[in-house]
Amino acid sequence: NMDIWERLYNAAKDLYHPQYTSPFIYSHHVVCAIEAENGDIYTGFCIRSCSGVANLCAERVAAINMFVNSGQTKIKRIATFRDLPPSGNLSIPCGACREFLMQLSVENSETEIITDYKTRSTITLGELTPMWWGYDKLNEQNKS
Repeated sequence: NMDIWERLYNAAKDLYHPQYTSPFIYSHHVVCAIEAENGDIYTGFCIRSCSGVANLCAERVAAINMFVNSGQTKIKRIATFRDLPPSGNLSIPCGACREFLMQLSVENSETEIITDYKTRSTITLGELTPMWWGYDKLNEQNKS
């Protein structure tokens, strides 16, 4: 009987096949699966382009897939990795992803991120994003 982390790992691992999509875009070298609030699983892969602003990490692509296809913004769990199961710092979202996930829903501070597949060790997005600036903005009642 598969646990949720094995389900997430299996959902994402088929996406791992590093390739040049075009002479300008390299993709599928980092993969991710997320569990949405309702239990559905969404996946994504890293897209690296010659224009830095167009680069997208696997976590953001998975979260965008969830949002675009279901309207959901809350994420229960995230598993990110390359060719091997999640292990160590390579499985932790970058700063841009942390920021995007927090802005998508402040409740994502509770999102569990697997850091070691073998031991099922996790960390929360909130632990990775201490003293987040957005809490002050929320306290201002969403003023622009």
